[in-house]
Amino acid sequence: MLTIEVHDVNRASITQVEVKEDVFEKKVNESIYYEVIKMQLANARKGTACTKGRSDVSGGGKKPWRQKGTGRARSGTSRSPIWKGGGIVFGPKPRDYSMSVPKKIKKQALCGAISQKRVDGNLTILNKIELNEIKTAKIAEILNKLDLKSVLIIDEGNKNLVLSAKNIPGVKIISPEGLNLYDILYYKDLVITQPCLEKIQRRLLA
Repeated sequence: MLTIEVHDVNRASITQVEVKEDVFEKKVNESIYYEVIKMQLANARKGTACTKGRSDVSGGGKKPWRQKGTGRARSGTSRSPIWKGGGIVFGPKPRDYSMSVPKKIKKQALCGAISQKRVDGNLTILNKIELNEIKTAKIAEILNKLDLKSVLIIDEGNKNLVLSAKNIPGVKIISPEGLNLYDILYYKDLVITQPCLEKIQRRLLA
């Protein structure tokens, strides 16, 4: 069984906690990261871009001029794509970009990323983060003590923390259920509060 130190907000070590090696000491092929990140970014796309073709643009029902005898090129509608105000040729239409990756692969990628944070010294387990009021300066002070500038914090049920950190650049707060590979890799440091530790392990080993 692997043990990790638990700190308080003053960086003092207060205890040690046993964690699952399958979550915090996992080696994963980085190609899996690519597949999961590609899926995550694809699923975030709206796919609502839409343009009008020549049949969708209003007007243009009448032939602009007769077929022959004018000296001009023949034209059947003023809504032709080569005319100003005409339709768009092969423009985007609403579509679904979503992809899927097996759950087992997603969990392996998450475990590998968390393990890498621990190996690199960028994983911190805090006993708790208490805020009695919404105070950005307070959470900024805590992050400064912990020497954290680009950090993903896993916590839940702490509305004051979420609102206090909302305007601090390089800081994101998510719940254990929202843990995802993109955020883990995007932020340099990962902070997990002790109450969320067991929930994360249960989710990744289920």
